[in-house]
Amino acid sequence: MSEAWWAGRIRPIAIVVFRRADGAVLVVPGLDEVKGQRFYRPLGGEIEFGELAADAARRELREEIDAEVADLRLLGVFENVFTYRGHDGHELVWVFEGRFADASMYEREVIEAREHDARFDAHWVPLDAFTPETPLYPDGLLGVLTIVDKL
Repeated sequence: MSEAWWAGRIRPIAIVVFRRADGAVLVVPGLDEVKGQRFYRPLGGEIEFGELAADAARRELREEIDAEVADLRLLGVFENVFTYRGHDGHELVWVFEGRFADASMYEREVIEAREHDARFDAHWVPLDAFTPETPLYPDGLLGVLTIVDKL
């Protein structure tokens, strides 16, 4: 198996949690074919050298779904050590909560996204849909969202 481009280094990323009034969060489904596991993760991506995490989060959302983020608030920083498609990974994940500047984004069940040449869909998923078999990553995020949801 060839080495993944991100393996062997610590990768800083910034992601944004968006919530609808019904409590659903916007996530992208993923599949690790090696483990045979489906999972979910909020939108976002890598922080570039010299870029602040909040600026990276805003940039990534503009690049991925052509959307502007308002009221960005840091929920926490997670250290995510994982295996994906047979490769070890290590991320430092700045997790923000925000809202869309364009309220019509909340009315769309599926939001088309892109990363470089790849196209994918983001979906609104209720918190109770995440399970050990279909987890929300990074590890620990679901617990934080559940606690914040109760405040």
